[in-house]
Amino acid sequence: MPNRTAFYAQITPQQIHDIKAQGFATVINNRPDGEEPNQPTHEQIKQATLEAGLAYYFVPVVAGQMTQQDIETFAQIFNQAEKPVFMFCRSGNRSNILYHTAEQMDLLD
Repeated sequence: MPNRTAFYAQITPQQIHDIKAQGFATVINNRPDGEEPNQPTHEQIKQATLEAGLAYYFVPVVAGQMTQQDIETFAQIFNQAEKPVFMFCRSGNRSNILYHTAEQMDLLD
């Protein structure tokens, strides 16, 4: 079983079965749609995730513009989500910062 949380770069719908096989229960997408051409949409990822039997949450955060509300919304979802959680964005960095900021603010259970 993986750690409680993993941070990853942009995924494709085809990668969802591998994510499930690694033992993850929830996928959190922190990347807004349309950041770059040919990026899979939130709906495409959501459909593949739900078809695989995983929970899915869309918590888009604009790079370099993370707000207090973004952090609080993420923390609420993360605390309720079945663990372990697989988080992704363009590079994985935004998801990592979001998680660790919420952790430093003592918002995570």
